[in-house]
Amino acid sequence: MSSRPVIDLQERQIFAMGGGGFTMEPNNPLLDDFVLSLADVGEPRILFLPTASGDTTTQVNAFRARFSERACVTEHLSLFHLRDSTRSLADTVLSQDIVYVGGGSMRNLLALWRAHGLDRLLVQAWQRGTVLAGLSAGAMCWFQGGITRSSGPPEPIAGLSILDGSLTVHADGEPERLPVWLAHVRDGTLPGGWALDDGVGLLFRGERLERAVSSRPGAGAQRVDAIEGELMRKHLEVELLGEGPKAALGGFDEAVQELRRMHRMRRGTSRRGG
Repeated sequence: MSSRPVIDLQERQIFAMGGGGFTMEPNNPLLDDFVLSLADVGEPRILFLPTASGDTTTQVNAFRARFSERACVTEHLSLFHLRDSTRSLADTVLSQDIVYVGGGSMRNLLALWRAHGLDRLLVQAWQRGTVLAGLSAGAMCWFQGGITRSSGPPEPIAGLSILDGSLTVHADGEPERLPVWLAHVRDGTLPGGWALDDGVGLLFRGERLERAVSSRPGAGAQRVDAIEGELMRKHLEVELLGEGPKAALGGFDEAVQELRRMHRMRRGTSRRGG
Protein backbone atom coordinates (compact mmCIF):
# COMPACT_ATOMS: atom_id res chain seq x y z
CA MET A 1 0.00 0.00 0.00
CA SER A 2 1.15 3.55 -0.67
CA SER A 3 2.90 5.22 2.26
CA ARG A 4 2.42 8.75 0.90
CA PRO A 5 1.42 11.18 3.66
CA VAL A 6 -1.68 13.34 3.64
CA ILE A 7 -0.96 16.59 1.78
CA ASP A 8 -2.24 20.12 2.30
CA LEU A 9 -5.79 20.72 1.04
CA GLN A 10 -4.64 23.38 -1.44
CA GLU A 11 -2.38 20.87 -3.20
CA ARG A 12 -5.14 18.32 -3.91
CA GLN A 13 -6.60 18.24 -7.44
CA ILE A 14 -9.87 17.18 -9.06
CA PHE A 15 -10.53 17.55 -12.78
CA ALA A 16 -14.21 17.28 -13.76
CA MET A 17 -15.21 17.06 -17.44
CA GLY A 18 -18.68 17.63 -18.84
CA GLY A 19 -17.89 15.16 -21.62
CA GLY A 20 -14.97 14.33 -23.86
CA GLY A 21 -11.76 12.41 -23.36
CA PHE A 22 -10.96 9.08 -24.94
CA THR A 23 -14.52 7.69 -24.77
CA MET A 24 -16.08 10.64 -26.61
CA GLU A 25 -13.19 12.19 -28.57
CA PRO A 26 -11.04 9.35 -29.90
CA ASN A 27 -9.28 11.72 -32.31
CA ASN A 28 -8.81 14.58 -29.84
CA PRO A 29 -6.30 13.91 -27.03
CA LEU A 30 -6.22 17.41 -25.53
CA LEU A 31 -8.22 16.72 -22.37
CA ASP A 32 -6.49 13.42 -21.67
CA ASP A 33 -3.05 14.96 -22.16
CA PHE A 34 -4.11 17.68 -19.73
CA VAL A 35 -5.08 15.00 -17.20
CA LEU A 36 -1.62 13.43 -17.46
CA SER A 37 0.04 16.82 -17.01
CA LEU A 38 -1.58 17.24 -13.58
CA ALA A 39 0.55 14.52 -11.99
CA ASP A 40 3.84 15.88 -10.72
CA VAL A 41 5.87 12.86 -11.83
CA GLY A 42 7.58 11.95 -15.06
CA GLU A 43 5.71 8.70 -15.71
CA PRO A 44 2.47 8.75 -13.70
CA ARG A 45 0.53 5.68 -12.73
CA ILE A 46 -3.03 6.10 -14.02
CA LEU A 47 -5.94 3.89 -12.99
CA PHE A 48 -9.15 3.77 -15.03
CA LEU A 49 -12.45 3.00 -13.28
CA PRO A 50 -15.15 2.01 -15.82
CA THR A 51 -17.68 1.20 -13.06
CA ALA A 52 -20.41 3.54 -14.32
CA SER A 53 -20.61 1.71 -17.66
CA GLY A 54 -20.67 -1.74 -16.05
CA ASP A 55 -16.93 -2.22 -16.67
CA THR A 56 -17.45 -2.57 -20.41
CA THR A 57 -14.62 -3.84 -22.57
CA THR A 58 -15.28 -1.00 -25.02
CA GLN A 59 -14.29 1.67 -22.50
CA VAL A 60 -11.28 -0.28 -21.27
CA ASN A 61 -10.02 -0.76 -24.84
CA ALA A 62 -10.50 2.95 -25.58
CA PHE A 63 -8.51 3.78 -22.44
CA ARG A 64 -5.67 1.52 -23.51
CA ALA A 65 -5.68 2.92 -27.04
CA ARG A 66 -5.34 6.47 -25.74
CA PHE A 67 -2.74 5.98 -23.01
CA SER A 68 -0.70 2.89 -23.93
CA GLU A 69 1.82 4.84 -26.01
CA ARG A 70 2.09 7.77 -23.64
CA ALA A 71 4.61 8.23 -20.83
CA CYS A 72 2.53 6.63 -18.11
CA VAL A 73 1.78 3.29 -16.45
CA THR A 74 -1.81 2.20 -17.09
CA GLU A 75 -4.13 -0.03 -15.13
CA HIS A 76 -7.88 -0.55 -14.94
CA LEU A 77 -10.01 -1.83 -12.09
CA SER A 78 -13.18 -3.86 -12.64
CA LEU A 79 -15.38 -4.28 -9.57
CA PHE A 80 -17.26 -7.00 -11.46
CA HIS A 81 -14.13 -9.15 -11.68
CA LEU A 82 -12.41 -8.63 -8.34
CA ARG A 83 -11.80 -12.36 -7.92
CA ASP A 84 -9.31 -12.11 -10.78
CA SER A 85 -7.29 -9.43 -8.97
CA THR A 86 -4.03 -10.29 -7.23
CA ARG A 87 -3.98 -7.10 -5.14
CA SER A 88 -6.32 -5.54 -2.60
CA LEU A 89 -8.44 -2.55 -3.54
CA ALA A 90 -6.41 -0.39 -1.15
CA ASP A 91 -3.11 -1.44 -2.73
CA THR A 92 -4.48 -0.76 -6.20
CA VAL A 93 -6.07 2.63 -5.53
CA LEU A 94 -3.60 4.17 -3.10
CA SER A 95 -0.59 3.46 -5.32
CA GLN A 96 -1.89 5.61 -8.20
CA ASP A 97 -0.91 9.12 -9.28
CA ILE A 98 -4.18 9.59 -11.22
CA VAL A 99 -7.58 7.92 -10.96
CA TYR A 100 -9.73 8.48 -14.08
CA VAL A 101 -13.46 7.65 -13.84
CA GLY A 102 -15.54 6.94 -16.94
CA GLY A 103 -19.13 7.89 -17.70
CA GLY A 104 -22.35 5.93 -17.45
CA SER A 105 -24.80 5.48 -14.58
CA MET A 106 -23.93 7.65 -11.57
CA ARG A 107 -26.43 5.79 -9.39
CA ASN A 108 -24.86 2.41 -10.16
CA LEU A 109 -21.35 3.81 -9.83
CA LEU A 110 -21.98 5.15 -6.31
CA ALA A 111 -23.81 2.02 -5.17
CA LEU A 112 -20.96 -0.26 -6.22
CA TRP A 113 -18.26 2.01 -4.83
CA ARG A 114 -19.99 2.12 -1.46
CA ALA A 115 -20.58 -1.62 -1.41
CA HIS A 116 -16.83 -2.21 -1.83
CA GLY A 117 -15.62 0.73 0.26
CA LEU A 118 -14.08 2.29 -2.83
CA ASP A 119 -15.66 5.67 -2.08
CA ARG A 120 -13.60 5.94 1.13
CA LEU A 121 -10.43 4.79 -0.62
CA LEU A 122 -10.81 7.45 -3.29
CA VAL A 123 -11.09 10.16 -0.64
CA GLN A 124 -7.93 8.80 1.00
CA ALA A 125 -6.13 8.78 -2.34
CA TRP A 126 -7.13 12.42 -2.98
CA GLN A 127 -5.92 13.38 0.49
CA ARG A 128 -2.54 11.81 -0.33
CA GLY A 129 -2.14 13.67 -3.62
CA THR A 130 -3.71 11.37 -6.21
CA VAL A 131 -5.37 13.39 -8.97
CA LEU A 132 -9.06 12.50 -9.31
CA ALA A 133 -10.44 12.95 -12.83
CA GLY A 134 -13.50 11.89 -14.76
CA LEU A 135 -16.23 12.76 -17.21
CA SER A 136 -20.01 12.77 -17.00
CA ALA A 137 -20.96 10.52 -14.06
CA GLY A 138 -17.24 10.32 -13.32
CA ALA A 139 -17.21 14.12 -12.92
CA MET A 140 -20.48 14.71 -11.05
CA CYS A 141 -19.67 12.08 -8.43
CA TRP A 142 -17.10 14.32 -6.69
CA PHE A 143 -19.68 17.07 -5.96
CA GLN A 144 -22.59 17.37 -3.54
CA GLY A 145 -24.95 16.47 -6.34
CA GLY A 146 -25.71 16.38 -10.03
CA ILE A 147 -28.29 15.40 -12.61
CA THR A 148 -28.40 11.74 -13.60
CA ARG A 149 -30.25 9.85 -16.29
CA SER A 150 -29.58 6.48 -14.64
CA SER A 151 -33.32 5.74 -14.52
CA GLY A 152 -34.27 7.54 -17.75
CA PRO A 153 -35.54 11.11 -17.25
CA PRO A 154 -33.05 13.61 -15.78
CA GLU A 155 -33.29 13.81 -11.99
CA PRO A 156 -31.15 15.06 -9.09
CA ILE A 157 -28.78 12.74 -7.29
CA ALA A 158 -26.41 13.18 -4.35
CA GLY A 159 -22.68 12.75 -4.86
CA LEU A 160 -19.69 12.13 -2.60
CA SER A 161 -19.45 15.80 -1.50
CA ILE A 162 -15.67 16.00 -1.79
CA LEU A 163 -16.32 19.31 -3.54
CA ASP A 164 -19.02 21.78 -2.54
CA GLY A 165 -21.73 22.62 -5.04
CA SER A 166 -23.42 20.68 -7.82
CA LEU A 167 -22.46 19.84 -11.40
CA THR A 168 -24.45 19.06 -14.50
CA VAL A 169 -22.81 17.71 -17.66
CA HIS A 170 -23.46 17.41 -21.42
CA ALA A 171 -25.16 20.82 -21.37
CA ASP A 172 -24.98 20.98 -25.18
CA GLY A 173 -25.02 17.28 -26.03
CA GLU A 174 -28.00 16.41 -23.79
CA PRO A 175 -29.74 19.79 -23.36
CA GLU A 176 -32.70 18.27 -21.51
CA ARG A 177 -30.49 18.04 -18.40
CA LEU A 178 -29.93 21.79 -18.02
CA PRO A 179 -33.50 23.01 -17.28
CA VAL A 180 -33.94 20.20 -14.73
CA TRP A 181 -30.72 21.24 -12.98
CA LEU A 182 -31.67 24.93 -13.03
CA ALA A 183 -35.07 24.14 -11.51
CA HIS A 184 -33.51 22.14 -8.68
CA VAL A 185 -30.90 24.81 -8.01
CA ARG A 186 -33.66 27.42 -7.93
CA ASP A 187 -35.78 25.48 -5.40
CA GLY A 188 -32.80 24.48 -3.25
CA THR A 189 -32.89 20.74 -3.94
CA LEU A 190 -29.36 21.12 -5.31
CA PRO A 191 -26.78 23.71 -4.28
CA GLY A 192 -25.48 26.15 -6.85
CA GLY A 193 -22.71 24.95 -9.09
CA TRP A 194 -21.57 24.52 -12.67
CA ALA A 195 -23.03 23.42 -16.02
CA LEU A 196 -20.53 22.11 -18.57
CA ASP A 197 -20.70 21.49 -22.30
CA ASP A 198 -19.01 18.44 -23.76
CA GLY A 199 -15.29 19.06 -24.10
CA VAL A 200 -15.06 21.38 -21.07
CA GLY A 201 -13.24 20.53 -17.86
CA LEU A 202 -12.91 22.31 -14.52
CA LEU A 203 -9.73 21.97 -12.47
CA PHE A 204 -10.18 22.33 -8.72
CA ARG A 205 -7.19 22.78 -6.45
CA GLY A 206 -8.39 22.12 -2.95
CA GLU A 207 -11.92 23.54 -2.85
CA ARG A 208 -11.20 26.38 -5.29
CA LEU A 209 -11.86 26.43 -9.03
CA GLU A 210 -8.49 27.16 -10.61
CA ARG A 211 -8.97 26.72 -14.37
CA ALA A 212 -11.67 26.08 -16.94
CA VAL A 213 -10.32 24.41 -20.08
CA SER A 214 -11.73 22.98 -23.28
CA SER A 215 -10.77 20.68 -26.12
CA ARG A 216 -13.34 22.23 -28.47
CA PRO A 217 -13.68 25.81 -29.77
CA GLY A 218 -16.94 27.34 -28.65
CA ALA A 219 -17.66 24.88 -25.81
CA GLY A 220 -18.87 26.68 -22.73
CA ALA A 221 -19.40 26.55 -18.98
CA GLN A 222 -21.48 28.54 -16.56
CA ARG A 223 -21.76 29.04 -12.82
CA VAL A 224 -25.27 29.29 -11.37
CA ASP A 225 -26.41 30.18 -7.86
CA ALA A 226 -29.88 30.80 -6.43
CA ILE A 227 -30.56 33.53 -3.90
CA GLU A 228 -34.12 33.58 -2.55
CA GLY A 229 -35.37 31.90 -5.71
CA GLU A 230 -33.49 34.20 -8.06
CA LEU A 231 -30.93 32.56 -10.35
CA MET A 232 -27.58 34.23 -10.91
CA ARG A 233 -25.87 32.89 -14.03
CA LYS A 234 -22.31 33.64 -15.07
CA HIS A 235 -20.76 32.30 -18.27
CA LEU A 236 -17.11 31.49 -17.74
CA GLU A 237 -14.43 32.32 -20.25
CA VAL A 238 -12.82 28.99 -21.04
CA GLU A 239 -9.20 28.38 -22.01
CA LEU A 240 -8.96 26.46 -25.28
CA LEU A 241 -6.17 23.95 -24.70
CA GLY A 242 -3.18 24.64 -26.88
CA GLU A 243 -3.91 28.36 -27.14
CA GLY A 244 -2.82 29.63 -23.72
CA PRO A 245 -4.76 30.84 -20.68
CA LYS A 246 -7.86 32.95 -21.25
CA ALA A 247 -9.95 32.08 -18.23
CA ALA A 248 -11.42 34.92 -16.20
CA LEU A 249 -12.91 33.17 -13.18
CA GLY A 250 -12.79 35.92 -10.59
CA GLY A 251 -15.49 38.34 -9.53
CA PHE A 252 -18.53 36.08 -9.53
CA ASP A 253 -18.29 35.01 -5.88
CA GLU A 254 -18.06 38.68 -4.91
CA ALA A 255 -21.20 39.45 -6.93
CA VAL A 256 -23.08 36.59 -5.23
CA GLN A 257 -22.03 37.82 -1.80
CA GLU A 258 -23.14 41.37 -2.63
CA LEU A 259 -26.57 40.17 -3.78
CA ARG A 260 -26.94 38.17 -0.56
CA ARG A 261 -26.05 41.26 1.49
CA MET A 262 -28.70 43.27 -0.40
CA HIS A 263 -31.35 40.62 0.34
CA ARG A 264 -30.41 40.62 4.05
CA MET A 265 -30.68 44.42 4.15
CA ARG A 266 -34.08 44.31 2.45
CA ARG A 267 -35.37 41.74 4.94
CA GLY A 268 -34.11 43.86 7.82
CA THR A 269 -35.75 47.01 6.48
CA SER A 270 -39.00 45.13 5.94
CA ARG A 271 -39.00 43.79 9.50
CA ARG A 272 -38.31 47.24 10.99
CA GLY A 273 -41.01 48.90 8.95
CA GLY A 274 -43.61 46.14 9.19
